[in-house]
Amino acid sequence: MSARGPAAADQLQGEALVDRIGSIASDRKAIDIRVLDVRGMVGYTDFFVICSGNTERQTKAIHDSILEELKGEGVLARRVEGAREARWVLMDYLDAVVHIFTPDAREFYRLEQLWGEAPARSVD
Repeated sequence: MSARGPAAADQLQGEALVDRIGSIASDRKAIDIRVLDVRGMVGYTDFFVICSGNTERQTKAIHDSILEELKGEGVLARRVEGAREARWVLMDYLDAVVHIFTPDAREFYRLEQLWGEAPARSVD
């Protein structure tokens, strides 16, 4: 099953996809947006995009915006988990896995520390 529509075959892959996700999250006032480059470390994706919303409602709004805007551009999430509870939402876009946390969940799971050896950058 392809995660991309036919018109999206040449668009929004790799770093371009990560930059677009970061931009959408930033537009929704996501905080502390970080990109981890996990190429060569895991076989299922190239990047993690990690960000937080101040509340579960904002976390859900960030998820909704990413899902809808990318869908409008022909890019579909392969899988989404945690959207109902909205404390930790995981969105799998093949080249990138998006993690949207509430601040407490982000502190608890500490993905940036778990993957501390991965090259990282912030998204403004």
